[in-house]
Amino acid sequence: MYFISSVEDLQDLNPFIVIGCGGGGEKFANFEGVKAIGFIDDDITKHGSKFCNETIYSDLNELIQETDARSVAIMLPIGAEGTALKYAVQAIDKGKNVITSFRSLPLYLNPSLTKFAKDKNVVIKEISPRLDVIRKIFGTGPSQCTEILPKLKYKPNKPVVFVGGTSQECGKRTTTRILGKTAQEMGLKSVVISTDELGLEGPVDVNFRAGSLSVMDVAAAVMGTIKYMEEHKNPDIIFVEGQSSLTEDNNPHPRGLSAAIMVGAQPNATIVCHRPNHPYRHPRGIDYEIKAIEAVEPTKVVGISLNLRNVENKNELKKFQEKYDLPIADIKNGGASILLNSIIDHLGIKFKSI
Repeated sequence: MYFISSVEDLQDLNPFIVIGCGGGGEKFANFEGVKAIGFIDDDITKHGSKFCNETIYSDLNELIQETDARSVAIMLPIGAEGTALKYAVQAIDKGKNVITSFRSLPLYLNPSLTKFAKDKNVVIKEISPRLDVIRKIFGTGPSQCTEILPKLKYKPNKPVVFVGGTSQECGKRTTTRILGKTAQEMGLKSVVISTDELGLEGPVDVNFRAGSLSVMDVAAAVMGTIKYMEEHKNPDIIFVEGQSSLTEDNNPHPRGLSAAIMVGAQPNATIVCHRPNHPYRHPRGIDYEIKAIEAVEPTKVVGISLNLRNVENKNELKKFQEKYDLPIADIKNGGASILLNSIIDHLGIKFKSI
């Protein structure tokens, strides 16, 4: 297998036709010393327009005939493997070198392609995922790129509520499930999407362990799950359980996971969970989390769910109410309706109460 690991390797194959007029194609064309003289994209709305100062074409064979390109660079996203393979075969058949992206066309999965290139006496190489660097640093690493899901651009049709929190084990799992159940009791057709580590507790409509996925795939997984639930259950409202926290101190590793879930959920409203006096986590606090949530997504925090497991004085609710000027609830002791009323008021949902 041959990997491209420097811009000098690319410069030796100039000039290029680039397949894909997105982020990958633009990055490739802007590499120092790389000469891109034409672009191809399957999106008919782009044909004839300019991209990186060159015209976007629809037909690779036509562009090969009209230019002196020596090579074709295929810069397509995950999910476009079939299209990438089509263009690679066309380019090789026309005697052109091929550069592929490990995301769109990993060569280890296509040995016949490398043999075809050899038979045609052209070069086919793959831009390295640089996992060798990770293995050198840590002594271990994945054998291949861990991003596998296609990118989605799906906007939910129904209101989505994200349940975040100031730390791990602060009440997100319990709050999400109770909110979903209470919404049903109040006359709303709700869907609960769980993303938690174990996924053993109900009631939920679907569960996947977000931490089992590449963070690059998490947003697409959440969007795809919302789309599936809207198509199959036609809910009035959707609750999405978050993981970890955007701001928890001393535990940075899952914070990106929390952000990815929230970005995929695209919530209309958010509930923040907090566990005062947490015995083994280090939350920075409600203020930090609210600011972070509302900075990452255009959502509004409309209530706080307090986990009072480590609180002796149950009057803490009043103290938090005064400090944050938000509805505060002990979700396990009848507080779900308080939070739901705040959510419904914010979203303007009309429902039939029991």
